[in-house]
Amino acid sequence: MLTRITPPGIAPPAANYSHATLAPANARWLYLSGQVGIAPDGTIPDDVAAQAEICFENILAILAEAAMGPVDLVRLTTYLIDAGDRDRYMAVRDRHVGTPPPGSTLLVVAALANPRYRIEIEAIAAKA
Repeated sequence: MLTRITPPGIAPPAANYSHATLAPANARWLYLSGQVGIAPDGTIPDDVAAQAEICFENILAILAEAAMGPVDLVRLTTYLIDAGDRDRYMAVRDRHVGTPPPGSTLLVVAALANPRYRIEIEAIAAKA
């Protein structure tokens, strides 16, 4: 079982994430490559929320293939190309992560590998 850690002596998380996650010594670890908003038919929506939905659908499919689920997420690292997309991304993220949520880092970058990508999400999961 994963243990979420948010010490009382530090500021609480600024959004729906945990400051840290402790995995047991016998955990299986899964490291996901960055997921982008390409639909199975190859289309790329223009909207960041639609791309984020695809990213999380991919993440959940990969987790399921490994006999894991959203509660097994330890960490998310999200890359956005526009800081103005933050709230729309976070609304999608909050619908898909388990409770309590994993650790999370959000970065705003100049560009991603394809100029049509507005978001990329990396994930790490662990399950005992």
